[in-house]
Parts: sequence; C-alpha cells; structure tokens
Amino acid sequence: MLEEAREEFRSKVFTLIGAIPSGNVATYGQIAALAGAPKHARAVGYLLKHLPVESSLPWHRVINSQGKISFPPESDKFSEQSALLRSEGVQIQGGKVALRRYQWC
Repeated sequence: MLEEAREEFRSKVFTLIGAIPSGNVATYGQIAALAGAPKHARAVGYLLKHLPVESSLPWHRVINSQGKISFPPESDKFSEQSALLRSEGVQIQGGKVALRRYQWC
C-alpha cells in the first residue's frame, strides 16, 4: 500500500508541475500541499532531482519558499534555470523571483 501512495503522490506532483503556466513559478511546498502532502516539500525536490534527462516537465518553474532558485549561484543548473525562467518573462534579481508577481495559484 505504501508504494501505491508514493506512486500516487509522484503522479500528482508531476501533473501539477506540468500545469504551471509559462511565466509563473510554484514553490516546492506549494506543489506538495496541492498534491495532498503539505509537509513533503523535500519529496518534491527529490522527484525533480531524479527526473529522467529526456523529461519535458517544466522543472525550472519550481523554486523554494523564499522565491529563490535552490541551486548554488555559480552552478550550471542555476544558470540554466535562470535562463529558462527569463525566457518566459520571469524577472530574477539576486537569484530571487518576486512570488507576489509570478507565483501560480
């Protein structure tokens, strides 16, 4: 039964992330709560960290609760996520997104 619950959570998380519109962001905690597991923000991060390379899921639209990109600022992934968000019109200042302006839902 536990494995079934994990798979259901995983499916909900991926569906929710896929529904985030271009030009918007959501937080790990927000996705976890919408998936029915409000205390499992880290599990959302874990799922995104282990996405298949060929995935088309818009992982870049998920950021932390402070509006920050979670990758280290000097990393390639930080640069990639920043570029993807900017290409969708999301402004990033100091590695941070204005949640009041861009947060989905």
